[in-house]
Parts: sequence; structure tokens; C-alpha cells
Amino acid sequence: MDPVLARRLNGALNRVLGKDRADRGWEPVVGAVVVQSVAQAPPGFDARFSALSRAYRYRVADARTGHDPLTRTFSWWVDPQLDVAAMDGAVRELLGLHDFLSYCKPRAGATTVRELQRATVDRDEHGMITVALTADAFCHHMVRSVVGALVRVGEGRHGPSWPGEQLRASTRDAAIVMAPAHGLVLDAVAYPDDALLAERARVTRARRGGD
Repeated sequence: MDPVLARRLNGALNRVLGKDRADRGWEPVVGAVVVQSVAQAPPGFDARFSALSRAYRYRVADARTGHDPLTRTFSWWVDPQLDVAAMDGAVRELLGLHDFLSYCKPRAGATTVRELQRATVDRDEHGMITVALTADAFCHHMVRSVVGALVRVGEGRHGPSWPGEQLRASTRDAAIVMAPAHGLVLDAVAYPDDALLAERARVTRARRGGD
């Protein structure tokens, strides 16, 4: 890409990101998303279907963390102190290739089969709990539904085996609450080498059907 064009596009994107909220009657939040650099995509690149994996993080604050005004906009506050070890054990029951129908909002003609590649729940030195999930892809509302189920385990309402039992039931249960959106962050997206981008996109489209 021409360096001048890249610089102008970079500046233009940073000026407009967040302004689309005004169309909905909300206050603009310019700077909510910041573009660090712009480059021309390789031939065959598809941002969605060429990806090998996506990684999400979801933050939860509880009684041990305490209320913190600096983190309230990007973490879900729950009242009791959560059992992080139980949550971490529970999420590992979901690892592997499964039908995640129980944890997503299905779309017509699209598969709900996904491969959860990595999953952990831990608490940092400040008490903040982070649920980290990596998969080849995620269904609609899947991360927030998994977090909602894990919090129920952490609260002691269900045992560590419950999320896995719900997964194998392959049916949406009202007991699985969906965590609020504001605690969710897309952490990373991994892609193959440039020469493999088009083939990866072709294979992914074929596997997911109408997804």
C-alpha cells in the first residue's frame, strides 16, 4: 500500500471510530477503538474465514476484588466470592470439538460445532478473575453463555461437572445465564501464512455451511 494512502486511511479511521453511535442517539466514543497501523491484506485473505483461532478474555469482579470504579466498565460484578478453582475445573470439561448448541444462539443453516482449544479461569494479584477462551471460532453469544455457566459454578449453585453436562445435553437451559457484554474483550486472532489464507477460508466456509 502507498505509504501516504496508508497514513491518511489510518488517520481517517481513528477520527470516525465510535461516531457511529450517534446514529443510535448515543454519545460518540471516539478512541474506544484505536487503529495503530494499516496495511494491504494479502490475496485470499478473509478476516472471518481465514482465521485459525480467536482468543477472548472475560473479566469478573467479586467480593474478594471489591468494588472498583476504575474497572466497573470492563468487568462483571457479582456479589459473593467465587470459587475460581471450581470454575477452572469446570471450563476444562468443555475443551475439544463439540456441538455448543447449549451455549449459543443458533443461526439458520449454520453449524454450532466448534473446537475449544484452550480454556482457563484464574485470579490475579488484585483479585480480578479472568476467563480466557481460545477456539477455532465462537458461536453467537457462546463466550458470554460459558462465562455465565461458570459463574453459577463459582457461586456454588452447581458442581464443576454441570457445564459439561449442559454441553452434552445439546439444548438451551434457562439456568445458563448470559454474562453482560461489557466484560468481554477480543484478545487475539491467529491466521496462517499468507500462502494458506485462501485455502483456509475455503475449508472453513465448507465446514460451517451457512455460518
